[in-house]
Amino acid sequence: MSEDGRQDGGARRGRRPRMADVAARAGVSLVTVSRALGQPQLVSPETRQRVTAAVAELGYLPDLVAGSLASSQTRIVGAVVPTLANSFFAASVQGLSEVLDAAGYQLLLGNSGYDTRREQSLAAAFLGRRADGLVLTGSRHEAALRGVIAGAGVPVVETWELPAEPLDMVAGFSNDAAAEAMTAGLLDWGYRRIAFVGLPDGGESRSDQRRKGWRRAHADRGLEAGPHIAVEDANSPVGGEAALERALALAPAVDALFCANDTLALGAIVACQKAGVAVPGRIAVAGFGDFDLAPHLVPGLTTVRVPGGEMGETAGRMLLDRLAGRRVEPRVVDLGFEIVRRASA
Repeated sequence: MSEDGRQDGGARRGRRPRMADVAARAGVSLVTVSRALGQPQLVSPETRQRVTAAVAELGYLPDLVAGSLASSQTRIVGAVVPTLANSFFAASVQGLSEVLDAAGYQLLLGNSGYDTRREQSLAAAFLGRRADGLVLTGSRHEAALRGVIAGAGVPVVETWELPAEPLDMVAGFSNDAAAEAMTAGLLDWGYRRIAFVGLPDGGESRSDQRRKGWRRAHADRGLEAGPHIAVEDANSPVGGEAALERALALAPAVDALFCANDTLALGAIVACQKAGVAVPGRIAVAGFGDFDLAPHLVPGLTTVRVPGGEMGETAGRMLLDRLAGRRVEPRVVDLGFEIVRRASA
């Protein structure tokens, strides 16, 4: 501490540390500090480490508002997911975050609770804070959201679906094609009365698309689809347990359950174990998503594996390319899916 009350590096007691203080402490220029914080890929790892250490020592907080006014970019991306209650979207968020972080961008995350009005509110809040881009889940949005996005003029990537009319860019897969393939697999394996377990019609776009694929697989073979067992909560195993009870009430017709996600399938398998119902001897169970727990269930869960992490990474790269002024082609990327057969079916 010097006689005039300054800390090493020039930060005065009682005032907020400035970028000049960080530069003095790290022994670099103001420009280098700015690059290390905003575009870390442009400086050497050694220099970046010195700047990071100085920031930590001084407790420096960048003035993001001033920086965004000067550069016209905040280096913030907003993302909205339907739920944080399970791991369904976690891999996508992780992949997106890693790509953005490596390029010096920060991720703001919002949970819509499957409510399109809440999604619109979150997107507007992100854009009101001058987010440079948005990542949205699915294709069902409030009509007003399109106007909000058009007015903001920022790049947008929709994920987890392949919308017919994209807002801008897409990194996703076909939910109905994946469900059709899963149902066709069950039919090929000898199951003939396959019930679909998902939200009610119109409850959520991905569940609707998966139900559509389940029906089409039957229609393509001239078969009548089994019952649609609607659940109110698709994010809790309780819904799967209730679905099993309803399926058994239809016995002996139903011989397989195709659940709209692995959480429902988990509930159905647990309910079978409680009731002493053999899986797959009496009833087969298939899910969607290939959660981390899926291969460890007893029996292991047959499911649709989707590239969650790759979706997030692809969305991040698309945004970064657009923000760098590069042309993004193709604007719609279909990342596909995989049927994973395990012991439950």
